[in-house]
Amino acid sequence: MNLDPRWLVPDWPAPSNVLALCTTRDGGVSSGRYRSLNLGDHVGDAPADVAANRARLGQALDGARPVFLQQVHGTAVASFDGDAAASPPDGMAADAATTIRPGIACTIMVADCLPVLFTDAAGRRVAAAHAGWRGLAEGVLERTVACFDGVPAAEVMAWLGPCIGPAAFEVGAEVKAAFEARAAEAAACFVPAAAPGKWLADLPALARQRLRALGIGRVHGNDGSAAWCTVTDASRFFSHRRDGVSGRFAALVWKR
Repeated sequence: MNLDPRWLVPDWPAPSNVLALCTTRDGGVSSGRYRSLNLGDHVGDAPADVAANRARLGQALDGARPVFLQQVHGTAVASFDGDAAASPPDGMAADAATTIRPGIACTIMVADCLPVLFTDAAGRRVAAAHAGWRGLAEGVLERTVACFDGVPAAEVMAWLGPCIGPAAFEVGAEVKAAFEARAAEAAACFVPAAAPGKWLADLPALARQRLRALGIGRVHGNDGSAAWCTVTDASRFFSHRRDGVSGRFAALVWKR
């Protein structure tokens, strides 16, 4: 592969047939607020620039093809298994994707939400999930992990990518209530914000809680520290919360 050295390569014990990547905003052709590797075709960037950026990403994967979803902050999982999925189209309405087929990169676009990549110890299956607070609260990780049917939870591993950090993610009481309705322990992932009635939410910690409840202890990547925050690192990451109108970076996982 010919990866841009400014992109992130997950540090996790995935088997040798599984590859993963998280882009940054570096390495593309877009300009202005979309500078430079914007991969989102729904945010107002010039279509030709987005197409060029996606082509650059595809070329860097050395034979694997990124499959982009239409993400709707839900819990649907697109499956790219079987002969019918040999060449899946872009734009399927889903917030997660999975496959056992080599050469298909399950791809999640983000600009504050949490991307979560999955595989198992034998590299039989890969998956990627888009975990904004709504999808996370409603079960997108649970539905994605369910795709590893027959694989012991102890053999499934996850990598959490960059997202809005716990010092920047101010939410209303309804968000806190949505998580606590599923698990009382979620309360520990919220601290009072300066504004009355507002809370600061730790999205990576909430994801780790949900994964731990599924029996998945092998979780790597984003630990909620400042280095992973999309809002505070404008030089590396797009952020919708920071900029209002923003590009999208992507996290991908695939089998070779």
